[in-house]
Amino acid sequence: MKTTCKKDLRSHCAVNYGVEIFGDRWSLLIIRDIVFDGKKTYGEFLKSEEGIATNVLASRLASLEEQGILSKTPSPNDRRKDLYSLTDKGLDLIPVMLSIILWSAKHDSQSYVRHSQEFVARLSQSPVQVSEEVKALIRNGGCLFPESRE
Repeated sequence: MKTTCKKDLRSHCAVNYGVEIFGDRWSLLIIRDIVFDGKKTYGEFLKSEEGIATNVLASRLASLEEQGILSKTPSPNDRRKDLYSLTDKGLDLIPVMLSIILWSAKHDSQSYVRHSQEFVARLSQSPVQVSEEVKALIRNGGCLFPESRE
């Protein structure tokens, strides 16, 4: 798998850059699982309700790592497992994820944010503050909804 560089892009439009780097469904859901559910391992990502195929998951994890959005380190408890976490570049996607939540809550009557409409209301009122709080939480190894961890 090769890293997308400026010459590989379809155009130099800023929106296109984002779409080509992190804009596919599975990449965004992997980032979601880290931020909201605290997932860190291949096996945990594989258990997500959307049912990602093993080859697609492996490909997306490798791509996100190559793009500098995720970092991979061996688990201190089980050296056979790798732990994935967001890099600073990945943490900078948190406001994007939160904006998607607000957009979905507004335009999809079936959309839900697990656990809290209060969270959506607070996010609507203070998006920058909430975004910074979530970044700090994730940077320190936490996740937004730790009670949803298995």
